[in-house]
Amino acid sequence: MAPVSDPSSFSSLSKCATKHLNLIYHVDFDRHVLKGKVALTVEVLEDKFASLTLDSKDLKIFKVSANGQAVQFALGTKHKFKGSPLEITLPFELSRGQHVIVEIEYETSPSATALQWLTPKQTAGKKHPYLFSQCQAIHCRTMVPCQDTPSVKHTYYAQVSVPRELVALMSALRDGQEPDPSDSNRVIYRFRQPVPMPAYLIAIVVGALESREIGPRSRVWSEKEYVDEAAFEFSETETMLKTAESLAGPYVWGQYDLLVLPPSFPYGGMENPCLTFVTPTVLAGDRSLAGVIAHEISHSWTGNLVTNRTWEHSWSVRHTEYADQIMQKRRFLYIIFFYFKMEPLPLSHVKKMQEVYQLNSVKNTEVRFRWLRICVRAHWEEAVPLALKMATEQGRMKFTRPLFREVYNFSKYSDEAVKTFKEHRAALHPVTAMMVAKDLKIDG
Repeated sequence: MAPVSDPSSFSSLSKCATKHLNLIYHVDFDRHVLKGKVALTVEVLEDKFASLTLDSKDLKIFKVSANGQAVQFALGTKHKFKGSPLEITLPFELSRGQHVIVEIEYETSPSATALQWLTPKQTAGKKHPYLFSQCQAIHCRTMVPCQDTPSVKHTYYAQVSVPRELVALMSALRDGQEPDPSDSNRVIYRFRQPVPMPAYLIAIVVGALESREIGPRSRVWSEKEYVDEAAFEFSETETMLKTAESLAGPYVWGQYDLLVLPPSFPYGGMENPCLTFVTPTVLAGDRSLAGVIAHEISHSWTGNLVTNRTWEHSWSVRHTEYADQIMQKRRFLYIIFFYFKMEPLPLSHVKKMQEVYQLNSVKNTEVRFRWLRICVRAHWEEAVPLALKMATEQGRMKFTRPLFREVYNFSKYSDEAVKTFKEHRAALHPVTAMMVAKDLKIDG
């Protein structure tokens, strides 16, 4: 087999492979940083092994040791999207098959792209701050130095210190909690992930969270303002899990919990092991959008267990949609060549649809999103503030980006789209903000 090569990673993939991470985090909401250490258990893949390179981005590295001995390290030249290679020189040589424990003390940056820090005003409860991560595809390197590539899988253990009024969760099994011996106002939560997984599936959330049991191996977590609504919406999760097992084999991750995030979460869902992240935009009140959970459950096998080697082969993300497109080629070609070239509906038709169906008041976000696009394309000026409101009251890129683009393309309101985005940019997830800025042709 040819040596592993990943154009999105600086790490020494052909020389070594991480087998386990031991993480210790102190969550600092005042400074918007994670401070702590990581111990990587690394298997050597070649003889005369004396150095390794890890991925990092905007990390402040304080100290590095190998098997307890202090070692030399350096951060290489920063690349635009890959970050800076963390180059570590060992004071000894190792042979193929041996292991070394590399321990790194470090701190994240307040601008880490994997992390979004929310003020109390940005949460449903309005009382406590909130933190959540999104590491896919190559953002894990902004919260931990690692081999940030899907071709390397490892287990992990973590201890997370947070303010005692908050709850921490990770993409792992909960392993207890205890008062922080160094600070009586904090609590340490422990986690263990015994199934090897790639770095992009490491996830953390800290907030004023509550949970409800929705099945023998599932709980739903969210702020208390959403938790009962979410428990109703996702009450069929166990049925979905059993159906998936009948098709793909046993579910090996133990727990399948769901976390309903604040509205700024940029995706419909994220298949973090043991704790699927879900957008609140699927809380329709009638379970009509709960199908996103079936999609995320499927990734417990295709994606999390069987993973693309590099991000050049991102088949796991769209495997179900791809299969559907193959089976419905004629429909797909029709959409490409005809549907998107159709003229917008006449404004009179759109107004009549609103009069008859009252679509402006529909709660289902999928319907409302499509309706508002039709309205703006028809140049119905009354729909512009509604479209911009939906684009900013949540941050799911599936909705936010197209809505901003539609208003921007309505030339009379291009400036309004840019103005609204700039006013709400700080509340959006960093990835969402970056992509919308590109859509609206905003530099910087």
